[in-house]
Amino acid sequence: YTAMEGSIVAKNYKISKKLGNGAFGEIWKATNVKTNQEYAIKFEEINARHQQLYAECRIYLWFHSDSTVLAQAIPQVVYYGIEGNKSIMIMDLLGSSLEDLMNKCNKKFSIKTVLMLADQMLKRVEYIHLRRIIHRDIKPDNFTIGHGRNSHRIFIIDFGLAKKYMSSTGEHIKYREGKGLTGTARYASINTHLGIEQARRDDLESLGYVFVYFLKGSLPWQGLKARNIKDKYDKIKEKKILTKIEDLCAGVPEEFSRYLTNVRKLKFTEKPDYAALRNLFKTLFKNLGHEYDYQFDWVTPGSERVNVGPEE
Repeated sequence: YTAMEGSIVAKNYKISKKLGNGAFGEIWKATNVKTNQEYAIKFEEINARHQQLYAECRIYLWFHSDSTVLAQAIPQVVYYGIEGNKSIMIMDLLGSSLEDLMNKCNKKFSIKTVLMLADQMLKRVEYIHLRRIIHRDIKPDNFTIGHGRNSHRIFIIDFGLAKKYMSSTGEHIKYREGKGLTGTARYASINTHLGIEQARRDDLESLGYVFVYFLKGSLPWQGLKARNIKDKYDKIKEKKILTKIEDLCAGVPEEFSRYLTNVRKLKFTEKPDYAALRNLFKTLFKNLGHEYDYQFDWVTPGSERVNVGPEE
């Protein structure tokens, strides 16, 4: 089976355009011919070596078995099945990723935009941790804005590498060493580079690197020359370890270095103080005199303002 424009999948979904490629396969836009509602469809070869789609689908369903409003900033899956030689997952269509939006905004964001993003992104990560899941691939591509009336909300996506870090009885996964790098080297925590089993602290450290990347437009370990992928990972690891937090955060408000210092100190099984981390940025936001009006850098001046307060 090959996805192409105009073809129908799962009886009612007409494919309209390709949205992108992932490590697993392709993502296409489709319209439900009965309701005219638009969706995204992920395709994965059923004989792919690393099957991720079914596991990812189960994680989405697990989040949506919870009725709290925060789950609404995680896309909903409406269908999973097999079409020919492909597994398919049909889910809510979202807007652009934060990576794409940053590229549109001269490759960096203003402090106001970063602080409004940080507030929502920390909430998303706190929520998935509350549901006993760690993401393990926190990066700008895996956060998107919503579609239509949700365009002021930041969604967290792509749970292909996610895993449970705690059992239903509250038992934390065991500390292990000697693991390969899971995730994206640019944003991986130092402990992940060192082969240590990931936990909540690693998602938060990755977020810290994302915030600095948003403000500065790049990180010191980008663009290193390397012979092969292993050499590249080694060089990124070395540069990350040798770069002091104050140098990494030079020229940006000190709250960002305080954030990184705090999350790097967390123990393997320790529950982070998410409220304190968000308050660091909320206080800075207030002190800078900004209004939480969802006027992100990519929102065109004069466009309809969102009349909702910040999420609590």
